[in-house]
Amino acid sequence: MTQPILISIDRLMARIEALHQISPIEGGGNARLAFTDEDKAGRDLVVSWMRDLGLEVSVDGIGNVVAVQPGFDTAPVMMGSHIDTVATGGRFDGNLGVLAGLEVIEAVIDSGAQLERPLLAVALFSNEEGARFAPDMMGSLVYVGGMALEEALSTEGIDGTFVGAELDRIGYMGGSPIPGMAPHAFVEMHVEQGPVLEEEGVTIGAVESVQGISWTEVNITGQSNHAGTTPMRLRRDPAYVAAEIMVFVRELALRYGGDQVATTGRIELHPNLVNVVPATASLTVDLRNTDEAVLAAAEAELMFRLDELAVAEGVLISTTTLARFEPVVFAKPVVDLVEASARARGLSVRRMPSGAGHDAQMLARVCPSAMVFVPSVAGISHNPAEFTASDDIAAGAQVLLDTVVALASGYLEQSAHSAAV
Repeated sequence: MTQPILISIDRLMARIEALHQISPIEGGGNARLAFTDEDKAGRDLVVSWMRDLGLEVSVDGIGNVVAVQPGFDTAPVMMGSHIDTVATGGRFDGNLGVLAGLEVIEAVIDSGAQLERPLLAVALFSNEEGARFAPDMMGSLVYVGGMALEEALSTEGIDGTFVGAELDRIGYMGGSPIPGMAPHAFVEMHVEQGPVLEEEGVTIGAVESVQGISWTEVNITGQSNHAGTTPMRLRRDPAYVAAEIMVFVRELALRYGGDQVATTGRIELHPNLVNVVPATASLTVDLRNTDEAVLAAAEAELMFRLDELAVAEGVLISTTTLARFEPVVFAKPVVDLVEASARARGLSVRRMPSGAGHDAQMLARVCPSAMVFVPSVAGISHNPAEFTASDDIAAGAQVLLDTVVALASGYLEQSAHSAAV
């Protein structure tokens, strides 16, 4: 009888803690923006672990790091995620998917199991968060050919730097081909970043889909003037218009209901003084929905409202699309396998959508893909207080292992044969 392959939760948690010690911030989180010195230090650590396992490591032109078991000539099963964070990030978002992938490979190596296909961990896709350089999921988007490498490298960040120059500076502008190789399948483990699993007392989320995302930067130009001497009827106030936009998108999301969400995450005023009517305002609008038609309708309403406000308030309004991704539906056979793997371990599981964007939605363009979610305490993420219990991490990593071992042992071929019979 073949012995089951088991992950080591102690080994996985030790790596999570070691990576957390690079760029820790108050409250238990991390600040590791893409292509910073902190990102380089995190990459260097993860790459050292890959090489310790005897994996073949390569880096492509956008800085995606790929580690693969040597000695195979077939399309690999791929795992992974990202290690960049937002400025006030947690220690699990992204990092867990990378390090769980490494743990799966190490557990398979330790077991001596012989698989038909290699297990490949993408230790990190570059700039998944998009916190410094838009769009988010840049590395995986370039990897699958959805964004030209030249365009990505010329992207300017919020601090006036450019992707190409920063990648070169930290030594992670590699030479592996772009687009990258299409995997046999891709599975990403991630914390839920929402409250559903914890609220329902469920351990594993078998992710069926990812919401569509629309990021828009809105720039408003009015007339700067004295706050005490300028009558209200004569003002061309960008701050007021920005406030109207923020209220509008909130009310739009509530009116649409269902899966529609809307967020203003950043607002900047100039000159940003207490006694001056601003000259300009800049804000971002993040719209998301699982239904592409509904998302497009919300975008159209936003643009109509911007036109109305420009006329009514005598200001100029321009917009820039920072990111736009349609909703993604993951491959049913892989989602089914995640669910079956959880049930086989006696774990509670539910099928669910993801409200956040993930690298898996980009890989779904080129191969069958899915995700494994584990609970986030209180649904908190993009926050130093983000937390997932080690028991849940162990359960999710084991489901990840069981899923990718099945994929590397002919599961998709068997499923296709069964469907054809």
